[in-house]
Amino acid sequence: MKKFLALALALVMTASLAACGGETTPPAASGSGSGGETASSYKVAMITDYGDITDQSFNQTTYEACKAFCEANSIQFNYYKPNGDTTAERVAMVDAAVADGYNVIVMPGYAFGGTIVEAAPQNPDVKFVALDVGEGDLLDPAVTAKGETYDWTPANWTLSDYVDLSNVYCAVYQEELCGYMAGYAAVKLGYDHLGFLGGMAVPAVVRYGYGYVQGADAAAGETSAKVTMEYVYGNQFFGDGDITAYMDTWYKTMGVQAVFACGGGIYTSAAEAAAKVDGAKVIGVDTDQAAIIDAYGADMTVTSAMKGLAPTVDTLLGEIILNDNWSAYAGKIQTLGLVSGDDPTANYVQIPMESTKWGDGFSQDDYKALVSKMYSGEVKVSSDIGAEPAVTNITVNYYGNIK
Repeated sequence: MKKFLALALALVMTASLAACGGETTPPAASGSGSGGETASSYKVAMITDYGDITDQSFNQTTYEACKAFCEANSIQFNYYKPNGDTTAERVAMVDAAVADGYNVIVMPGYAFGGTIVEAAPQNPDVKFVALDVGEGDLLDPAVTAKGETYDWTPANWTLSDYVDLSNVYCAVYQEELCGYMAGYAAVKLGYDHLGFLGGMAVPAVVRYGYGYVQGADAAAGETSAKVTMEYVYGNQFFGDGDITAYMDTWYKTMGVQAVFACGGGIYTSAAEAAAKVDGAKVIGVDTDQAAIIDAYGADMTVTSAMKGLAPTVDTLLGEIILNDNWSAYAGKIQTLGLVSGDDPTANYVQIPMESTKWGDGFSQDDYKALVSKMYSGEVKVSSDIGAEPAVTNITVNYYGNIK
């Protein structure tokens, strides 16, 4: 209940297409709610994007959250993995899940934009929950399908003219905020030569990166440290020999101390390269990646910029299945970020209390103070990805794509 109330009160609404209006209503206490479907009538399916449920990122986190909720509430659950990385293959998995009787489908990642555009209207009785799918991810395939050219400026388009979201809920996250926290923490902890290795330059990854730049710049201004940041995209969401070699140059030749590896499995290239250099560090993304990154070298992870995929899944499945409150979410795109200035662990974007390598320069109390200022608006972080962030205290070298 506490988690839901925070969500309902503090989320920023970016689109509202349902007739129920912009406010969510408090959940029913338990059971089937106000007379809709009973919990026993629901079956939950999760569909992976182009990865699998062992990716230590979006798919695995979503899978584990769905599985845990369903096991705890005796709900039938299964997951489906597409045979390829195309909208047609993902739609085929939706069709398979629906044919198997699943009526709540959870989909993680921007790649599901086209799937929603195509599959949701064809299955009006199915409830779709999409994580990290924003207006642009939906408009791109929808506008193209109508023979028009999308300009990647959602404000220039009326979403409802192109996409039917009447049985869809989409959550997006303020990645720039936890990216800022990670960059700020790194500089405060004494790192003065940083790197950003993004996957593909999709909006979520760019927001992470630009937030990271802003956080590092702010911390450098407070410490008077001379900070340099190298910034590049791999143009893919997995590591390989070419990207590892690029990271070898950063760590070995250029003296980069810590790299924020942001984008699915691309962290493997940063970790492999860091393992060859004493003291080299990596910053994780999406979830607390300390356990998997530290497998490459003890204490390799500085921190992780996290977003709350699991809490979102838990809240939405609870609202749909236990509280019969789907009408408060259907047709909406909500941006999840800070919901508490006092408790950083309650927020949908954060760095981990447990595994961050706190030090004299940046303690847990310092982190709490930073979050409080961000929540109050005293510290402002731009979400603009149309231009590189202006910096006054650090030097940023942008290299485009590796591949």
